Amino acid sequence: MNTTELEEKAIAGDEDSFTALIDGMQERLYRMAYSYVRNKDDALEIVQETVYKAFISIHKLQQPQYFKTWLTKIAVNCALDFIRKSKKIVYMEKDPEGSYASEPIEDVIDLQEALRVLDKRSRMIIVMRYFEDLPIKEIAGVLDMPESTVKTVIYRGLGKLKINMKGSEYFG
Repeated sequence: MNTTELEEKAIAGDEDSFTALIDGMQERLYRMAYSYVRNKDDALEIVQETVYKAFISIHKLQQPQYFKTWLTKIAVNCALDFIRKSKKIVYMEKDPEGSYASEPIEDVIDLQEALRVLDKRSRMIIVMRYFEDLPIKEIAGVLDMPESTVKTVIYRGLGKLKINMKGSEYFG
């Protein structure tokens, strides 16, 4: 069964199809949540909340092809709600999860430190684009903003990252 059929069945109320779709997105949701809260337990809680909200409102999704975008939007909103409710300061771990990073650990730490100086919107968009490999169109859909604004935020954010990363060992 292909993804579109699963999405259509899930919207129609088939729990097995919904479960299969979530299984395919679980790791992506976790990485997305983790990028916001930098805590394994909090990220898992956000994923649980995301799956719950998606399950109770799947019937509202009108176009099956937007399932991933719809689910990502729910995950982003759950992460933002979690941060807002807990009013936590998000600390960057010095030892990011090994499976999350394929680059040398020093480069990842420098990048994580550099991301901290970005404003919330820029950090969120850059994480979606470069950590989650979401296309600009999908990011724009998730955040309800024009594609040109997403491109501008990415351009400015990368410029700030470049300035911040110049002092690191990566750039000498």
